Amino acid sequence: MKKVEQLSALAGQGIEGDRYLLGTGTYSKKPEPGRQITLIRSEILESLKGKSDITVRPEESRRNVLTEGIEINKLVGTEFYVGTVRLRAHRLTEPCKYLENLLEQPGLYEELWGNGGVSCEILTDGIIKEEDIITTVLD
Repeated sequence: MKKVEQLSALAGQGIEGDRYLLGTGTYSKKPEPGRQITLIRSEILESLKGKSDITVRPEESRRNVLTEGIEINKLVGTEFYVGTVRLRAHRLTEPCKYLENLLEQPGLYEELWGNGGVSCEILTDGIIKEEDIITTVLD
């Protein structure tokens, strides 16, 4: 994965150019709408350095959006916005052994369990940019 300043979110489909949308690379092929975009907290990646010798750069996390200052696990089951793009968080994104092996970081799987991010469905088209704000949808 690579860092980009913005990405194009396509409602009901995924991220323009992403391996899930293109059907390429290594990914879970289980069809479900909650696999269209993933988020992970920057604080989790930072905490790995303090708890272990594990270092994961954001672009190595295999997640699409890096967040800061929000407990994204609490978003599961809700709809919210990242900038102007509306998302629905379906479930926690648990880590896989593939990532641990790919990065040659023993223990990464266990360290990320319960904090591997959230998997979301894209509800509206739009552009997500760096510094976009996450806002919740009130019923």
